[in-house]
Amino acid sequence: NSSLLVAKAHAEIAKMIKPGVTTLEIDQLAEEYILDNGGVPAFKGYNGFPNTLCMSPDNQVVHGIPNNKPLTEGSILSVDCGVIMNGFYGDSAYTFAVGEISHDKAKLLKVTKEALDLGVMAATCGNRIGDIGYSIQSFAESHGYSIVRELVGHGIGQNLHESPEVPNYGKKGEGVKLEDGMVLAIEPMVNIGKADVLQKDDGWTIETKDGLPSAHFEYTIAIKKEKTEILSSFDFIEDVFKINNNG
Repeated sequence: NSSLLVAKAHAEIAKMIKPGVTTLEIDQLAEEYILDNGGVPAFKGYNGFPNTLCMSPDNQVVHGIPNNKPLTEGSILSVDCGVIMNGFYGDSAYTFAVGEISHDKAKLLKVTKEALDLGVMAATCGNRIGDIGYSIQSFAESHGYSIVRELVGHGIGQNLHESPEVPNYGKKGEGVKLEDGMVLAIEPMVNIGKADVLQKDDGWTIETKDGLPSAHFEYTIAIKKEKTEILSSFDFIEDVFKINNNG
């Protein structure tokens, strides 16, 4: 399905991420991989977006446009990938380390990913949208980080962005009730510095106002009576890391 293909495309991306590679090279590989496996890139052409992947290094939060600049050692790179398959969308993001990264950046990645897991744990039948945002926000802020407010997660299905919106902040027990069969994209965007962001002149790239790093992780999940299911697992990515670390 679409989310499985997104998860596998991320693993192909993971194999390529190292200093000296350009985001455009990675983008082209991802596009070929998605097309070869029966999917269509969801972002390409979406409101005029020019590429398959959103690639946002360091202080770019989201929606960065792939380019010919080689990746540099010590940077972090948020990669957001969406696929359409059999009429349904899948959407997932992962922030990768490029080579060896600083302790500060490594901690930001760890906390953002854990915040996503906590958001998913709160996304159960009968809970509310506010419970998801509260879990993410309280955890990230307890580490001294801030949550981007201008951009939110979303429902997803036959469209890339459906209601309800899923903010990464909120109050327990508030907002839309979560029901069996809902499919959501949960995507914390967490800044080391202040929450303020601005959009660059390209009309897409969102970056932190203070120039400090930002991380972004995203799952597509399905809410079910018995158990919430992560449709776009990070397992394929983690497998690549294991091979690389043992290699």
